[in-house]
Amino acid sequence: MPTKRVKRAFKYRFYPTDAQAAELSRTFGCVRKVYNMALAARTEAWTLRQERVNYNATSAMLTAWKKTGELAFLGDVSSVPLQQCLRHLQSAFTNFFAKRAQYPRFKSKKKSRKSAEYTTSGFRFRDGSLTLAKMAEPLDIVWSRPLPEGAEPSTVTVSQDAAGRWFVSLLCEDPSVGALPATDAAVGVDAGLDHLLTLSTGEKITNPRHERKDRERLALAQRRLAKKTKGDGANRAKARRKVARIHARIADRRRDTLHKITTRPVRENQTIVIEDLTVRNMLKNGRLARAISDAAWSEFRSLLEYKADWYGREVVAVDRWFPSSKLCSTCGTLQHKMPLNVRTWTCDSCGTTHDRDVNAAKNLLAAGRAVTACGAGVRPQRSSPGGQSAMKQEALRREP
Repeated sequence: MPTKRVKRAFKYRFYPTDAQAAELSRTFGCVRKVYNMALAARTEAWTLRQERVNYNATSAMLTAWKKTGELAFLGDVSSVPLQQCLRHLQSAFTNFFAKRAQYPRFKSKKKSRKSAEYTTSGFRFRDGSLTLAKMAEPLDIVWSRPLPEGAEPSTVTVSQDAAGRWFVSLLCEDPSVGALPATDAAVGVDAGLDHLLTLSTGEKITNPRHERKDRERLALAQRRLAKKTKGDGANRAKARRKVARIHARIADRRRDTLHKITTRPVRENQTIVIEDLTVRNMLKNGRLARAISDAAWSEFRSLLEYKADWYGREVVAVDRWFPSSKLCSTCGTLQHKMPLNVRTWTCDSCGTTHDRDVNAAKNLLAAGRAVTACGAGVRPQRSSPGGQSAMKQEALRREP
């Protein structure tokens, strides 16, 4: 069986010169302009003439736009990022027509992510130095970790976040990523707020609550920003960057924690069983929305799934209606009520005292194994329609 080739993005921070920063800022603006114009053209063509415009047509439009006096500045930057943004727009429409995403939206100067993607014809990578098109000097990159030996980037994405930090992401094949030796180990994982994760082995991972630690600093920075005169003034921009830096600090620490807690279960277990949570609906709870957002359950699942795919593991998502907390993992008796404030409970049938979260993780593990054995749908889509899955039916058969 041929080895699966995994392409992996390696992200680094870099510090551009004034000339490089100006060139990249112009490129970001042109990418946003071309994307919005192409989106407007495709929308107008369909609305007025019921005509579908594809990537080739928008590419021809770009060539014509560069020849006009008003848009001649598009020729001053590299053409590669402009062509790439048209490809991204084509992918957005493909996902929309396949009902995997909503209709593409226009890019905003203040809110949208500033980025530009370069393919092999738009950059030069030699001896550990990266030089982009239209630039004379290589980027001053902080190589915080080495690239795979002999790596040749296929695409390079340059971006700037709201805090003003510059990043470059290099996409290349990583031969070190491959299927791990198969094992019989399996684990159930219950997500929560008091403890971020509870494993069926009884281990609990503390919720670091990154947002709560910086809440006072963030509130102060936001109050100072609110007092600044609205507009494009320097003082307001400075206050906005301070708020963005605090948000970036919270997001970086949260992402680092999630990477650490998702790598270990994937390496140690062949099967990881989780619950198919509807985080979007849970965020409608006004009292818990902030804590749920800080826990980042959706990001946890995304990291877990792509790492499992890398290393030949399996992630089983249990139906969201499965009563994992109310079901006795010893005898299978279902409790009628289980308020959230009840953290330990005793089964009326067998007398076993359960920790609520550990019991839920054990039930998830048992249900995941049952569904995997019967060959039913083990990984329901997050936007799947209503109705009982095989997991729900398996749970009902266990009721007394």
